[in-house]
Amino acid sequence: MSDVALLGTGIMGAAMGRNLLKAGHRLTVWNRTRSRAEPLAADGAAVAATPAEAVADAEVVITMLSDGEAVLAAMAAAAPSLRPGQVWAQMSTVGVGPLDRLAGFAAEHGITFVDAPVQGTRQPAEQGALVVLAAGPQDARAALAPVFDAVGSKTLWLDEDGAGGAASRLKLAAVSYGISMTSIVAESLALARGLGLDPALFGEVVTGGPMDSPYLQAKLKSILSDDFTTSFAVRNAEKDTRLIHEAAASGNVRVDLNDAAGERFRRALAQGHGDEDMSATYHASFGS
Repeated sequence: MSDVALLGTGIMGAAMGRNLLKAGHRLTVWNRTRSRAEPLAADGAAVAATPAEAVADAEVVITMLSDGEAVLAAMAAAAPSLRPGQVWAQMSTVGVGPLDRLAGFAAEHGITFVDAPVQGTRQPAEQGALVVLAAGPQDARAALAPVFDAVGSKTLWLDEDGAGGAASRLKLAAVSYGISMTSIVAESLALARGLGLDPALFGEVVTGGPMDSPYLQAKLKSILSDDFTTSFAVRNAEKDTRLIHEAAASGNVRVDLNDAAGERFRRALAQGHGDEDMSATYHASFGS
């Protein structure tokens, strides 16, 4: 088993950390807000005070942070303890723009950069059932296989060059589906309510038919029960809509559904729903 440093213990990072420990890896964790890392100590993790302390003995470094700037800041703070031969699995959703800087930082410090965002939200993260989308050199894959197997049900290797961004580009396409699907379900339920109907009737129409899916059922349940316990937060979904738009523009692609979803998320943010699950985009259909 590996010595792993995990930088970032939010909803996704904490779940991934617990699965790494269950698989027998030795884990050191760091989070900017230390109190969010400390619960992992009960599962057997060492809690570091700084990124440099976290990575000092690591064979594999994982970053699971909010965006590219946060990732770069954490790795810059870790730099005094980085050493040639370490493998860095960058598993956050940062989009395409920051990859040149991240890969350049890795090359400058002699560590191997692997672009490896994950597809999935809280529940698959807790179940160790994420899909790992990965791009990186062959000689890093043996070290990463048991790490990725601990947090995911499948690893899809796409390229041998992490800097090329194949994994992050595919992640944006996949998360675009989830974001748009959530917005469609929320808007359909809101429309039913606005037209004077019980929104649950929408569920009766689609359940068991060709438009049904486990994902639809999960978001349907969330909205109908007014339970917006966070699986993937509104503020993170809104951030991803901007990353998707930027990447699409670079490929001369219009992403109208994504952009409309972004507007809904921004309204939900303004209404105070930023830390709730992205199904709270339902509220964006009402009020200003």
